[in-house]
Amino acid sequence: MPSGRQQATVQSSAPLPTSVLGSSVANPGVTGFVYSRRRPELGTLHRVVRENVRTLYAAAEEGFAGVPLPQFVRQEFAEYLDCGLLCRGFASLRCEDCGEHMVVAWSCKSRGFCPSCTGRRMAQTATNWLEHVLPATPLRQFVVTFPFELRPRLAYDGKTLGGVGRIFMDSVLGFYRRRMRAEGIRDGRSGAVMVVQRSNADLKLSPHMHAIFVDGVFAAAPDGKPVFHALPRLSTDEVGDLLQVVRVRVLADLVRRGIIEPGPELTVLDDGFAEREPALAQLAAAAVSGLPPAGPELRRRPEPVALRGHPGVEVTAPLSVSEFGFSLHAATHTGAEDSRGREALCKYVLRPPLAQERLSLLPDGLVRLTLRKPFRDGTYAIDLDPLSLLCRLATTIPPPRMHVVHYSGVLAPAAKLRPLIVPPPPPPAEDEAAKPTSKPPTQRCIYIPWALLAKKTFKHEIDRCPKCQGKMKLKALIQEPESIARYLRHLGEPTEPPPLAPARAPPYWRVRELRRRPQAQTEMFDA
Repeated sequence: MPSGRQQATVQSSAPLPTSVLGSSVANPGVTGFVYSRRRPELGTLHRVVRENVRTLYAAAEEGFAGVPLPQFVRQEFAEYLDCGLLCRGFASLRCEDCGEHMVVAWSCKSRGFCPSCTGRRMAQTATNWLEHVLPATPLRQFVVTFPFELRPRLAYDGKTLGGVGRIFMDSVLGFYRRRMRAEGIRDGRSGAVMVVQRSNADLKLSPHMHAIFVDGVFAAAPDGKPVFHALPRLSTDEVGDLLQVVRVRVLADLVRRGIIEPGPELTVLDDGFAEREPALAQLAAAAVSGLPPAGPELRRRPEPVALRGHPGVEVTAPLSVSEFGFSLHAATHTGAEDSRGREALCKYVLRPPLAQERLSLLPDGLVRLTLRKPFRDGTYAIDLDPLSLLCRLATTIPPPRMHVVHYSGVLAPAAKLRPLIVPPPPPPAEDEAAKPTSKPPTQRCIYIPWALLAKKTFKHEIDRCPKCQGKMKLKALIQEPESIARYLRHLGEPTEPPPLAPARAPPYWRVRELRRRPQAQTEMFDA
């Protein structure tokens, strides 16, 4: 079996010629689905990484930091470059009926920027939430962001980030409790699941929190069973009040813990991180601001609109406000019966930081990152030097043992109401009914095998033969280098991975303008 962080992975794509590697065209009369093995080495992201990763290491060791990047960052880049390559190992499957053959490469299972592995994690977690966690009630998303000064600290200080997340969740849960008490509902309790996203759409470092809240409260009925009461309405004034509560509580907690200085100016005290990890500290500071080596770029900002009765609070959109670097957005809502909307919301909060198809190489050597939707100032794409892109990618990698998914309120694992409000468990299969289990009935989130997850995601049984729809059976796991090379030579596939480009000499930039002015805000991003 594959060891460490490896697993088998497949991906759907456009039609390709039938081959022994599994790039097979499904029978249109049966499914109308086309499957082919993914080839990450042909993509733009893989090319940019392998052509610039050694330059990034050299720049850190000999240039702006003087020390190597942390091991977990280097390991993430190395594992991404091996993800999906047959020459690093694969599983061999064969149809039991017609003998059709397919091979599936290992994946890296990373938590950083790999589009395939983070996409798989998104699909699996969203499926578990919908089937085992989120009750059949309206849902509302709250998104909170933090000032620039706090972002490098939150990105690599797990205790501080966890404390801020608990304050945010508790503040919103308290709002629901007080708001519904005004509607005559006493002792109401809400719940939420929260995800920490590390970057914005332009890959700038910005730890922020997406939380899906039950849009209302559960209260006990006379028979003792919980009854759901939906929030009747939400106004921008209430979102502004809630933002002020979150901001004051977060800043008071940071002052109490000695993280920031008390006073009107937000000054973050030194915690020694720059001495322990100087390379990562400099990358974090650059990725927050977009300055070299993670930039440069230039943005236009819209004029703010003041909110009456809330000094300092600015309305950026309906149910979206900001104040002194903090912002809160609560406009996304989905109904209890909107299954597609609920699934889309779950996948949105769990989305990967980077989509493969949004990255492209330009003739002048820049890398263009096309945004999913334009910014408010009209920006629809970000052009970066390849080395600047890698600097931003490095900061999307969470440190080891830093959790990014949290549960709170009635959806917390130990909450008394959770067994009564989560979706009922599915009936056990015949072969599993007799198996004893030690898990509580509320802890049903599981690892979903790739074939089952692909069936849930793409509505297609990938473990079925594309020719005759027979069952594909696992025949072997090819892991030994000699066996891999012999097998791939027989298939006519490369036995070695694409080579890594050597490190470039200082000043390391590939774009000529940046090589001349590496520390300046150039005008090349104005257009």
